[in-house]
Amino acid sequence: MNHVSEHLRQTVKQVLPLLKKITDEQASVKLAPHKWSKKEIIGHLLDSACNNQQKFLRTILTPELQFVGYQQNEWVVLQNYNAVEWTMLIGWWQSVNEHIAHIIHNAPKETLTHTIQIVNDGPFTLEFIMADYVEHLKHHLKQILP
Repeated sequence: MNHVSEHLRQTVKQVLPLLKKITDEQASVKLAPHKWSKKEIIGHLLDSACNNQQKFLRTILTPELQFVGYQQNEWVVLQNYNAVEWTMLIGWWQSVNEHIAHIIHNAPKETLTHTIQIVNDGPFTLEFIMADYVEHLKHHLKQILP
């Protein structure tokens, strides 16, 4: 999984300077009433990182894990990410993803075939959810950066 952890590290390294060019005001703008602002997208990615940290660690420790889902839209609303300073959000985003890369890098190879079922989806292998995490992150970064 070294290639996945390195891909995540490189993505963070490449994107961070671009995120830093966005002003707090620009990051708060919603382009449509039911769309997330850039702050809310980063907030969602933070929620995803926190959820995936739990998924990764628990799946490493448990060969067949049942895991809860989460209400992503409600979480973004409840946490009011638009009221949080942009520089704080992207600093936290950088830190949490560097830690996620560390977890992925250090996952014991023999646990990569452990499975997780999330609500009624799956089962997925640990290897798959780790790789998918990075793709999910990149998908949302494309919404922020043209």
